[in-house]
Amino acid sequence: MRQDGSGAGQTAAGLDGGVGRALDEPVKPGDHPEFFRFPAPEGRSRESTLRLDGSGRFWHDGAKVEHAGLSNALHSWISRHPDDGRYILTNGYDWTYFTVDDAPYFVQSLKIAADGVTLVLSDGSEEPWEPGSSWVGDGDALYALVKRESPRGPFEAKFTAHAQASLEPALVEGGAAGLPALRLGNRVVQIGGVGR
Repeated sequence: MRQDGSGAGQTAAGLDGGVGRALDEPVKPGDHPEFFRFPAPEGRSRESTLRLDGSGRFWHDGAKVEHAGLSNALHSWISRHPDDGRYILTNGYDWTYFTVDDAPYFVQSLKIAADGVTLVLSDGSEEPWEPGSSWVGDGDALYALVKRESPRGPFEAKFTAHAQASLEPALVEGGAAGLPALRLGNRVVQIGGVGR
């Protein structure tokens, strides 16, 4: 505890069930273990008309979500319902089901270095890519598993055309069974399989 008695920075083990949350870290209703089991507010439904298309664009009631800030927020709220595994949007204060046409996340761009490739995802996060766990899907689109450490993960992420084209300088012949491979420094790394 700080000398001013505020306890800032001290963990709340014992107060929060031992998860080690800092006292000054906000607690959201979504942190409650029963949050996703609460019924919808009076007169509302947990089902929505929100849809994420195969190109990573959100739609609502048949109209494309044009506001960039709202679209970015929606991408950052993607999760899975802990009981039924359906895709949901949650900001920690409320949640709703939504429709995913293809993959829930998209690889927007890449950072290629000699020691590996970092994926920049549609929710703004970044993570190292594991090419061996990727696959080629319909229309030769490349997919990867992401958010493996997420409580509701892993999730599928589809490479945008831009991200996939960004691999071209590192692509080489030599993958087993005719699969694509990347040259990263002195290594040749095969890109997963076909289909899922």
